[in-house]
Amino acid sequence: MQALTRFIKSLFLFELLKGLSVTGKYLFARKYTLYYPEEKAPMSPRFRGLHALRRYPNGEERCIACKLCEVVCPALAITIESEMREDGTRRTTRYDIDLSKCIFCGFCEESCPVDSIVETHIHEYHGEVRSDLIMTKEKLLAVGDKYEKEIALRREQDAPYR
Repeated sequence: MQALTRFIKSLFLFELLKGLSVTGKYLFARKYTLYYPEEKAPMSPRFRGLHALRRYPNGEERCIACKLCEVVCPALAITIESEMREDGTRRTTRYDIDLSKCIFCGFCEESCPVDSIVETHIHEYHGEVRSDLIMTKEKLLAVGDKYEKEIALRREQDAPYR
């Protein structure tokens, strides 16, 4: 009996008709169009976008050059160089993130003991040449300074989950 059923299904192309019915159902359904620059799609709260380096309220950069983010980065996108200051603390002289290598996994943010490097919700950025996608220390600090209020608010809201 099963052999006869299989033969009839293959003779009348049952699977093809079933697939065409799904296509036909969506062919005549109302289309949903998002006019991007004017309309924004909802964003997940777990979205990880452009990186930023944060500062303390007194203006000093938070990064202590522990290099944990460089070590934990699976894509090897972070490069850090550091030096000792006169007061005995260590600070970065170079902090580069190559966004063309970065996979936006968030490990750098999780490994940072002082919450220096964070990933913001900024997704509207681009580079016309590859060198535009290398975020230097100055660029990262500028992004952090510009969006510090938003970053601090998000960190407060996420505090119970960390």
